[in-house]
Amino acid sequence: MIGDVMAMVNGWIENFGLLSEAWRVGIVVFALVFGTATVAYIASHIIAALERKFSQTKNLFDDALLHAARKPVVAFVWLQGVYWAAEVAHKYSEAEIFKANESVLQIGFIFVLVWAVLRLIKEAEGILVSPLKMKQPMDYTTVNAVSKLSRAVVLITAVLIAMQSMGYSISGVLAFGGVGGIAVGFAAKDLLANFFGGFIIHLDRPFKVGDWVRSPDRNIEGTVEHIGWRLTTIRTFDKRPLYVPNAAFTTIAVENPSRMSNRRIYETIGIRYADVAQMATIVDDIRAMLQQHEDIESDETLIVNFLAFNASSLDIMVYCFTKTTQWVPFHEVKQDVLLKISDIIEGYGAEVAFPTRTLHLPEGVRLSGSQSDDSADKRGEASSGKSAQKSQNRQTTGDVEDSGESE
Repeated sequence: MIGDVMAMVNGWIENFGLLSEAWRVGIVVFALVFGTATVAYIASHIIAALERKFSQTKNLFDDALLHAARKPVVAFVWLQGVYWAAEVAHKYSEAEIFKANESVLQIGFIFVLVWAVLRLIKEAEGILVSPLKMKQPMDYTTVNAVSKLSRAVVLITAVLIAMQSMGYSISGVLAFGGVGGIAVGFAAKDLLANFFGGFIIHLDRPFKVGDWVRSPDRNIEGTVEHIGWRLTTIRTFDKRPLYVPNAAFTTIAVENPSRMSNRRIYETIGIRYADVAQMATIVDDIRAMLQQHEDIESDETLIVNFLAFNASSLDIMVYCFTKTTQWVPFHEVKQDVLLKISDIIEGYGAEVAFPTRTLHLPEGVRLSGSQSDDSADKRGEASSGKSAQKSQNRQTTGDVEDSGESE
């Protein structure tokens, strides 16, 4: 059918004698390009109308298919229309550029098809991880890994098909890749190690995007923002990005606090030696308080016991787990528990001990400060004696003068 149309167009160009051949060719090329633009516009609006109609259905993947195909379909219409125009021009022109029409059409078709598949993979990824579109959305890290792998497979396949269509032997390319892969492997061993490290992360899933991770082997702690094929981006708690090569995660230990089931309260509280008589009742009341606390997990280990005779205190061990795993609510629960323990201790007239030291001196031993105080006391007593003697002398003199006056 396409051949018949092209033959009819060529016949019109050759037989219509009103204009010169160049003008006739130009008019036909213009008409083909204009018709291509019109068909592309109509196709775009038809697909848009279908999108609006299918958006009302419960099936989400038909929407994804239409949205992914909309731009590639328009591109295909333009590709085919421009190819026909180029074929018409090539019949009446010796320009070298028109000799590549067939190859450009094949490469363009492969490009449009790959573009549509990549858009479909992206749309499917967005649907599978969206909590608004799926009742049980899939894990983002897993879906993202499968999406990256699928895109890589599509691109590699497209490149091989394109090379085959251009006249290159795929077997030769693969053989060259096998020989050259050895040299590339030695030259880029770190890059390959990071690639396989990323693959292991996606396979074993020790953490996912959004998890809080830390490593006791390295100074790594923060929230995972992105897991790439070479680097993993971690946002530290001071809001700085930390880029960790994926190969590092194959040789270090990684903790994932985001997956903890409970948070632990582990405190040692000391009371005075003078309050030893109340120790048993204080311990029992603290244990009962924790067992009845609504934010403490009673099914986990709960220990409250007199632990040890310390240097200046009698130590009580408090060991329990909270129901929450969130950082801020955990500290609120811990604060409430510690304040209630303080109230229990004060309720028995006891006190929380603090570091003290008692010094016992043998009889007859005086501190240097005490001797100075005694000397000061003696000097004060001497001064008082002199003042009293002077007062007595003044009083005697006064008495004598008074008696003289009487006489």
